Amino acid sequence: MRNPITKLLIANRGEIASRIIRTARAMDIATVALYSDADRDAPYVWQADESVRLPGTAPADTYLRADLVLAAASRTGADAVHPGYGFLSENAGFARSCADAGVTFVGPSPEAIVAMGSKIAAKDMMRAAGVPVLPGCTVESEQDENPARLRDAAADIGFPILVKAAFGGGGRGMRIVRTESELVDAVASARREAASAFGDGTVFLEKFVESPRHIEVQIFGDRYGTVVHLGERECSIQRRYQKIIEEAPSTAVDETLRDELGRSAVAAGKALAYEGAGTVEFVMAPDGSFYFLEVNTRLQVEHPVTELVTGIDLVRAQLQVAAGEPLPPEMIDTAPRGHAIEVRLYAEDVAAGFIPVSGTLTTLEFPEFDGIRVDAGFTSGSRVSTFYDPMLAKVIGYGATRDEACARVARALTETKIHGVTTNRDLLVAILREPEFRRGAIDTGYLERHDPAQLMAGIGTQDAVATHALMAAVAAQADRRARTPVLPGLPSGWRTLPSQDQMVSYVCGEDTLEVRYRFSHGTLSASVGDWHPHIRIISAADTLVDAEVDGVRRRYHVTRSGSAHHVDSSLGTSTLTEAERFPDPSAMQEAGSLLAPMPGSVVRIEVGQGAEVAAGAAIVVLEAMKMEHTVRAPVDGVVATISVAAGDQVESGQVLAVVSDGQS
Repeated sequence: MRNPITKLLIANRGEIASRIIRTARAMDIATVALYSDADRDAPYVWQADESVRLPGTAPADTYLRADLVLAAASRTGADAVHPGYGFLSENAGFARSCADAGVTFVGPSPEAIVAMGSKIAAKDMMRAAGVPVLPGCTVESEQDENPARLRDAAADIGFPILVKAAFGGGGRGMRIVRTESELVDAVASARREAASAFGDGTVFLEKFVESPRHIEVQIFGDRYGTVVHLGERECSIQRRYQKIIEEAPSTAVDETLRDELGRSAVAAGKALAYEGAGTVEFVMAPDGSFYFLEVNTRLQVEHPVTELVTGIDLVRAQLQVAAGEPLPPEMIDTAPRGHAIEVRLYAEDVAAGFIPVSGTLTTLEFPEFDGIRVDAGFTSGSRVSTFYDPMLAKVIGYGATRDEACARVARALTETKIHGVTTNRDLLVAILREPEFRRGAIDTGYLERHDPAQLMAGIGTQDAVATHALMAAVAAQADRRARTPVLPGLPSGWRTLPSQDQMVSYVCGEDTLEVRYRFSHGTLSASVGDWHPHIRIISAADTLVDAEVDGVRRRYHVTRSGSAHHVDSSLGTSTLTEAERFPDPSAMQEAGSLLAPMPGSVVRIEVGQGAEVAAGAAIVVLEAMKMEHTVRAPVDGVVATISVAAGDQVESGQVLAVVSDGQS
């Protein structure tokens, strides 16, 4: 029986909400957005036809409140709910509640969600369906954490072992354990993180496959019993078990292996009587053998790469199937055409260990050219909060070949203007251009073999930073000159004592750059540290400097936000913070201060005041964006001060504790 959808409520946020709205509008389906207080100015809110506020900021108070979501559907007259991914997308109780309320849930049946909601039960079902699985054991309670039981289970499985949350994904509640001494702490930590992220601390242990590839297969089913697969995606480039680059097809999968993977994925779907979009995930060993990981009973973050190589709008197909229509004919027999690459652009500090960051995006502008698609959840002026996943956008490139797709995405990223928050953009560009990646020689350990700092070493070189510092100074001087009310006809930087240089210092990362410059008779002489370039200014304004440096002419775009100067050119992007000329001594931190690397909440204090600790010892554990982050002692010493308590909310840079090296 068909049940047309006329108004769709999107029970999600960010880029996936925008993505769903885009297709719904093309199908002439009215849309309703939900927004928390933190998202009130997000782009998807005004992209929808209507929106409803969910008071609060934390997910548990907003997007995870099924009662509020259904109340919003009732209030707006929505006859269907699309859950996107995350939040309530794999919540069987919510799917049932939608049915009870007479609202169409755009997703599989509650029974399918329940069957796959527990990775343990899912493995049993898949084993029965003939899908290859790995052996393992379950840890559901504190009693199951008994060290002797864990050691016995580990002996049966064999190291290395993967500890993984039973009810969730995204790398949360996941640890790799290589020795028996790590096992108990890893299980306890994974259980805490799983409980925080998914409301259930159950984890399971299974054999960890060395140098594996993460391969997943897109499946689609309808209520008439048809289940098909739309090919595989390669998702092996990961950090903290979270995918950052995905592609279709995989360089490791030939037609024979694609058929085997597809048949296993379809068998999984038929065992579930699956309806709608789903993804069967496999871990694949170097010899091509593969084993079931899980079924994600929802749309995946990386669905665009499948859309680009098949030409099928998966959200449209979801809405059609949810309305009772059979699978469209073009989905019955598909094969990949060309190649697609997706990168996830995150607000995070790669150099600090992929720590998520928050702040205001003063600028976020993506270039437009053939073969590039951008699914973004933010725009210039958007605030990146600490309450949700720090993904800013997905940049997807399509080409006739993999090299073409890689090149397009790399170029799109380099031409993207991002100011205000630190991102992983440089790492993504470096990976896309790295020879081993370009050969397709990848696995989930890629970023363990390739130090991110080394990968990014060629991006944003010191020469580029120095040049950008100089141009920031020139733009600032041009701005001051343009705004001066006194003798505006004088040339910029005019002095009665022409021998005197003007000077400004900028901080970029851990480096401080001292810029000295002097205008004399229409020419500019300048230096940055020991570098004395030959410079000719063609034109200069507060936002754009056209200059020739050592014989090469470039245009430098300058954006300022407070003391931060963002400079973009063909050399790359630099963010320079103008140093205070007369800093306040009282603002300096006590030696040995441990600072919060990001805003978050204090989960635990691992030591007491006065305790002796070794370098690397855990002092404070924070939680931010549903991940635990441990702040450790930088040196051997004594914990002189503990400045926070469990449950405290802290800001980035706040002093958590002070560790004395014992020498004072």
